[in-house]
Amino acid sequence: MSKEIHTNKAPEAIGPYSQAIEAGDFIYLSGAIPLDPETGEIAEGITNQTVQVMENLKAILTEAGTDFSHVVKFTIYLASMEDFATVNEVYGDYLEKPYPARATVEVSRLPKNVSVEIDAIVYKK
Repeated sequence: MSKEIHTNKAPEAIGPYSQAIEAGDFIYLSGAIPLDPETGEIAEGITNQTVQVMENLKAILTEAGTDFSHVVKFTIYLASMEDFATVNEVYGDYLEKPYPARATVEVSRLPKNVSVEIDAIVYKK
């Protein structure tokens, strides 16, 4: 059995999907893009976009009663690997050791033409 997790402190889904789904001991967070949940505007620049994505993920995790320390896997999608170092630095500011597993991939295009999208898997126990 699964349970939808939703918060108004993160952007609404822009398609037929949930912000996150809790299934057993795991929470699966959908890919977050840098939309401001209050204005619907896209953050400017890769640093601000990454901060907004991490804040959106943080809001969903908070609603689920957990935090970044319980994330076991992130996937980062970049429009350009040229942004890897900047995204890595901002992303790292939100985490502590032991760091979760992660994959980072360059894609040809992201929703709303943003530069970064991140999803996560959380183990709640």
